[in-house]
Amino acid sequence: MFGAGKRALVTGINGFTGRYVAAELSAAGYRVYGLGSLPSVQADYFQVDLQDEAVLAEAIGQIKPDVVIHLAAIAFVGHGDANAFYNVNLLGTRNLLQALSGSGHKLDAVLIASSANVYGNSTEGKLGEESPANPANDYAVSKLAMEFMARLWVDKLPIFITRPFNYTGVGQADNFLLPKIVKHYKSKAAVIELGNIDVWRDFTDVRALSKAYVALLRAKPIGETINVCSGRTYSLREAVDLCEKITSHHLDIRVNPAFVRPNEVKILCGDATKLHSLVGDWDTPPLEETLRWMLEN
Repeated sequence: MFGAGKRALVTGINGFTGRYVAAELSAAGYRVYGLGSLPSVQADYFQVDLQDEAVLAEAIGQIKPDVVIHLAAIAFVGHGDANAFYNVNLLGTRNLLQALSGSGHKLDAVLIASSANVYGNSTEGKLGEESPANPANDYAVSKLAMEFMARLWVDKLPIFITRPFNYTGVGQADNFLLPKIVKHYKSKAAVIELGNIDVWRDFTDVRALSKAYVALLRAKPIGETINVCSGRTYSLREAVDLCEKITSHHLDIRVNPAFVRPNEVKILCGDATKLHSLVGDWDTPPLEETLRWMLEN
């Protein structure tokens, strides 16, 4: 196991993605440490606010990680406080990099999770890492700013950046679209209100995403930016149809104009060529398999 005897740090370990990434790192042999903003009694966990530089530096000094997967972020685009995106996603990340650089401990790799939201929603077709960034909200702007800021540290730290497209799984908050649809099917609701369902999006299973992240730590593509995506698209109408097929429950879909985004592109798909060149034959399960898992748990 390539992580045997090594220490991994996951920021945001108790978030949706963090739990799966921690399990994957553990399976690869790492001793996994976690940072989070809320109290927890789990082993090797440090409650740290990324904006508290002194406490953060002390925690990093104690952990002495060999690899870092930085997930801590405010990720819900509809979050009410725009300042929080910048305070956590941009300044919090800068404080983390400062603490890692100042710790004096040599690192193997630092994965910083950005988002495919940086591409915006006005460019159709397959989006590669060279596609122009065109962020359309504060969340996406904070992530793009974080990417530029992180590049200032590449000569000091072995950083690379991932841009995950949509991903989902058991435990994702139901203010995200697929968990919202799943919740309605699980509760046998009669009606669901959605925006435009004739849009096609690229979806990855969180378990596959976690495998990709750990495989990238092994590949160490320092200084690179990598899309994490399936390279396949499903329409939201297909997602609804799959849930109906799995549960044999029929939902009445009502389009709520408030949920329809203006100028939304029909097809947004990631180009996974670079990811495959780095980690080999990685793939994500078909959406039906992921939805079945979500519906049955």
